[in-house]
Amino acid sequence: MVPDETGPHRVPPGYFVHGHAIVSRDDRFADASGRTPPSLRNAADWRRFQAALDGAAVAVLGRLGHELHPNAAPDRRRRIVVSASVDGLERRADAWWWNPVRCPLEAVLREAAPGGGTVAVPGGQRVFDLFLAIGYDQFDLARAERVTLGEGRTLFSILGPDLSADDALRGAGLSPHGPEMLDPQAHVTLTIWRPGGTGRITPR
Repeated sequence: MVPDETGPHRVPPGYFVHGHAIVSRDDRFADASGRTPPSLRNAADWRRFQAALDGAAVAVLGRLGHELHPNAAPDRRRRIVVSASVDGLERRADAWWWNPVRCPLEAVLREAAPGGGTVAVPGGQRVFDLFLAIGYDQFDLARAERVTLGEGRTLFSILGPDLSADDALRGAGLSPHGPEMLDPQAHVTLTIWRPGGTGRITPR
């Protein structure tokens, strides 16, 4: 599923992998440049997402997302930036930088978030793909039901006419809870996906 990422990648006990995304009706989270279009920006979803980041031990995201949204509070919000530009794991002033081809996730988490806790995964596509293969403990999928982008980046790279984001999450062993209406005026829904069987236990 992620042929360019060598493993094995394993989530150690005490960590909880939590994905976050808002997508269009046709499962796109970004335009062709990788940026979130205005039609997918929603205040209710943003407040919920920011609260989740505040409670996470660390967030894992791609280089573009990191550059577009610089970490305003690096001392309070730890980040791991996925990038092929580093040889393994590198500590920089703004974040930890990680090349999954060169370094296993287990070692990264023990350096960047040694106390365990929630690992927030806000994307982009390469990062969503990586953790789809590793395994999510929860994926919060908001959807702007009235927005169709038609082009741009799908949530996962494997999506196409015959495979939706819901199909990919089910294929990874997750089951939907919802949807619930997150913003009735904008018609944005929220579906929470969790393992259908026994997953890792939320750290206490």
